[in-house]
Amino acid sequence: MKIIVPSMLAVALAGSFTAQAATPPDTLVIAQSIDDASSFDPAEGFELTSVQAFTNLYQRLVQSDPQNPVDLKPTLASSWQAGSDNRSLIFTLRDGAKFASGNPVRPEDVIFSLSRVVKLNLDPSFILTQLGWTKDNVDGQLKKIDDSHVQINWTADVSANYVLSLLAAPVSSIVDEKTASAHVQKGDFGNAWLGAHSAGSGPFQLRKYVPHEVVLLSANPTSPGGAPKLKNVLIKNVPDPAARRLLLEQGDADIARNLGTDQLAALKGKPGVKPMAIPMASLYYLMFNAEANPVLKNPALWEASRYLFDYHGIADDLLKGQFQVHQSFLPEGYLGALKDNPYQYDPEKAKAILSKAGLKNVSFKLVVSNQPPYLDIAQALQASFAKGGVKVELLPGLSNEISTNVKSHRYEATLNSWGADYFDPNTNASAFAWNPENGSTTLAWRANWHIPELNKKTLAATAENDKAKRVALYQDMQRDVQKSSPFVVGLQARNLIALRDNLKGYVQGINPDMVYYGQVSK
Repeated sequence: MKIIVPSMLAVALAGSFTAQAATPPDTLVIAQSIDDASSFDPAEGFELTSVQAFTNLYQRLVQSDPQNPVDLKPTLASSWQAGSDNRSLIFTLRDGAKFASGNPVRPEDVIFSLSRVVKLNLDPSFILTQLGWTKDNVDGQLKKIDDSHVQINWTADVSANYVLSLLAAPVSSIVDEKTASAHVQKGDFGNAWLGAHSAGSGPFQLRKYVPHEVVLLSANPTSPGGAPKLKNVLIKNVPDPAARRLLLEQGDADIARNLGTDQLAALKGKPGVKPMAIPMASLYYLMFNAEANPVLKNPALWEASRYLFDYHGIADDLLKGQFQVHQSFLPEGYLGALKDNPYQYDPEKAKAILSKAGLKNVSFKLVVSNQPPYLDIAQALQASFAKGGVKVELLPGLSNEISTNVKSHRYEATLNSWGADYFDPNTNASAFAWNPENGSTTLAWRANWHIPELNKKTLAATAENDKAKRVALYQDMQRDVQKSSPFVVGLQARNLIALRDNLKGYVQGINPDMVYYGQVSK
């Protein structure tokens, strides 16, 4: 099918917007930075721009309900059944489902899609290798039963419900084998071609990708989920957030993403626009290296620090709504996330805790990225800790240098952030509450925190099939980490965006892939 690119898109592809021009009625125009994008192959893309596109280009066997993400709904599968061995799932494929190419969705496509992730072994492959899959055994774990049924097996001690969560991740997107195989180069399973093309069944296809300039998606009217309401989605690279705000305000863009607090504040009350602050699965935390010196290993310092973190002062006054106070390692919106924030800024209480423990003249060096908001938060912590009698020496540096030093245990304390890799509680539990001490680089390992009991709980939670029992395990772990650990989780980030107020049906969730264009209309 030949698709005519509207004149507005042609202008945008040339690199500029027409001032004061309304966006085309059949096209959603988005202003954001796309400089991070490196590949639109779901087996490789792990950057924000790529991940935001995957739900619109591809479908998985099961996916989160946009309106209630903790519930998984059948997508390319119409149903599934867990095996009695708790090591297998049998999926019935959706009758009549086709890719954008017109090719039918077959068991072979499911097998091809999942196995290529493991064999390519690119950044997001670890999500599936948790199942015990390797390039040598994965083919034996995936089996076609007949033309409408496929069986997925695993060897790891994890539950069927946990496996379903992993199969709902973008890396598990189902790729059209016939189309991808027609573009194989040197045994790459079509990876190079899929970097700038798509072979999925989602509501859109990747029509054009010009690095650092534009991503253009065009409608896939035969998508099993139904045809999208708009013909095109144009994502224009606009690196400057102030320019993104101006384009939205003028009507030259329908959505402006990743705005700063100043831009969002400037849009409040403006006619024709709707500012939004959407919680993200990104947590900001203070972490101590428990082996750096005896003071940093003392639980009394950890407890006092919970009363020296000026949560509301940073979230509300300093960063003006770009963050919300959040004190547990599961972000708001995740299964089992604790909603209570038991700690408040109280320097006098912190002083009493330190005095009772015999800790005097406490000081530590805090390594931190020299970029906002990290340095801004660190400077606020320096001031708030000082009121509790604790001296914090800031050591700003480049983000990659900070990361290298922390992973090498060459630090005393750090202020950093953690973003979820997939939509399941284990993505954060395995960072904050898991330290197998076998060469892993989890956050608990970087903190030199030895936690054999929490390790057991983390493993038990992934093996637990009962939802209520799993929630209870994660809540127990959060309380353990919240009460006494070298982590002071303080903030959850918000995604600041703004829409033209004539848009309807736009949904954006907590995880980067939870961006849905299919039901958007003007």
